[in-house]
Amino acid sequence: MSGLRILVPIKRVIDYTPQVKPRVNRAQTAVETANVKHSMNPFDELSIEEAVRLRERKATPVEEIVAISAGPAKAQDILRTAMAMGADRSIHVQVDEKDALEPLGVAKLLKKVVDEQKSNLVILGKQSIDDDAGQTGQMLAGLLNWPQATQASKVEVEGEKVTVTREVDGGVETLRTKLPMVITTDLRLNEPRYASLPNIMKAKKKPLEKKTLKDYGLDAAPRLKTVKVTDPPQRQGGVKVEDVDGMIGKLKELGAL
Repeated sequence: MSGLRILVPIKRVIDYTPQVKPRVNRAQTAVETANVKHSMNPFDELSIEEAVRLRERKATPVEEIVAISAGPAKAQDILRTAMAMGADRSIHVQVDEKDALEPLGVAKLLKKVVDEQKSNLVILGKQSIDDDAGQTGQMLAGLLNWPQATQASKVEVEGEKVTVTREVDGGVETLRTKLPMVITTDLRLNEPRYASLPNIMKAKKKPLEKKTLKDYGLDAAPRLKTVKVTDPPQRQGGVKVEDVDGMIGKLKELGAL
């Protein structure tokens, strides 16, 4: 193996900072996205950071880090951020916001890109914070027939051997396999770096290739239909009880026991 050719899929989502409060649109068909601040999906920030750290560790040569995003024109902003963090180039697959891809559609697209770019390692977030599906990485591994390690909290690559540590109930689990493979990232994997101003300026000169789904022989026809989106019910105020018997009686009254 000559070196790692890493593909990092990233997604533009509503900004996850507490100042931004998602709300349901008037038609109750989705979350309102117009005039709302967006940023890179936080799990995808971890993926870019880990790809760059693999290069910096120099245990295995990294030939190239390619970031890819499928979305509207504004998705180019997060691709520029990814390149400022250390990605070498990026691919923007233009998809209208109203035609958002489902996890299976994304996985099919990524398989085409992996074949085109001759990638041997795909690092992506375990989920996006908008739909919380957590399916794309697993579907991609199945389509490629590659081994996978999900929810990684530590990644080590030596030659073609990959060791991934993942947190499980009551401890950690260590997986070992060989390239090529798919890894999905969890929050404890690393702490993403801030893009410095010089790197932001350099990112403007890095290649950003524009593609469409038709270029890959795919369409965005959805398989699922969202019937209705509503806000969760408001939390009711608590009540005080005098003793344990009162608590048990109240729980029975509420149908909890």
